[in-house]
Amino acid sequence: MGGGFVVTAKEYQQPAPDLSKLPYPVGTASKLLEFCDHAQCSISELVMRNELSYRSKIEVQRGLDRIWSTMLESIYRGCHTQGELPGGLRVRRRAAAMSRQLLNESENLPLEEWLEAIRRQPCPMQNVLNWVSCFALAVNEENASLGRIVTAPTNGAAGVVPAVLLYYLLFCEGKCEEISDFLLTASEIGSLFKRQATISAAQGECQAEIGISSAMAAAALAERLGGSAAQTIEAAEIAMEHHLGLTCDPVGGLIQIPCIERNCMGAVKAITAAGLALSRDPAEARVSLDEVIKTMWSTTQDMNAKYKETAEGGLAINIPVNLSEC
Repeated sequence: MGGGFVVTAKEYQQPAPDLSKLPYPVGTASKLLEFCDHAQCSISELVMRNELSYRSKIEVQRGLDRIWSTMLESIYRGCHTQGELPGGLRVRRRAAAMSRQLLNESENLPLEEWLEAIRRQPCPMQNVLNWVSCFALAVNEENASLGRIVTAPTNGAAGVVPAVLLYYLLFCEGKCEEISDFLLTASEIGSLFKRQATISAAQGECQAEIGISSAMAAAALAERLGGSAAQTIEAAEIAMEHHLGLTCDPVGGLIQIPCIERNCMGAVKAITAAGLALSRDPAEARVSLDEVIKTMWSTTQDMNAKYKETAEGGLAINIPVNLSEC
């Protein structure tokens, strides 16, 4: 699972994509579902067909492999690095201690051995959820310490998608060849929010970071667990519905408190949302993903600016901080 490809800077210097070339120009969730129904394919398959309008399948796969490799490496580093995060809040890294406690190990294992050790151990539900939180913490502790992570859809919410993907691989008998489909589905859901609303916490509060990342992960997990395109979209809707109105109030202006732990919450909500979506007929849903995206956007416009990544409201003003240390 740790393998990947090296992608040079030159490969990223491509002209802006020509949207007219897309066989399936998706703009809304309803249109996405319509295209999937017409083509009789999953969301990930549809996204791949669009991607092939721009580049070869080898190039697409190379990029996806590199994304997952970077995600996995950030989880591993975060789960094996101790100490204090920079910035003056004196926040101690927790993922490494959690990992050792859950495995009952005192020494660091190489990546593949570490993954195999997690897979082999008995894992009651509470331990599984603890691992999901550990994975999410690890990525965002890496982010807070200027480590290398993958924005999904932003740096502050980068832990949710990789945590849920690793959960799928380790605890749901997921196959490595499914990683690409997971990432393709997640990216399409993120794109829907970006087109119709925003992914920026400065503009859309934490609902536009953790909420969207949770929706991305929920949809990707639902599809991998056998969900239809409609159930996949419903999983994204459920995840975002329960993040609506979430403020962005970083203490001291740093992406540490409450930001790191919020990734754990987003990951667990994604797993729950996928399960809920798979448990019923999507035709019974009363709320659509497009309606939730529209609601998120209107909530964004109504919310006081001090709750939008300004550190001027919420926890940011109620937790005493010596700013000279930050």
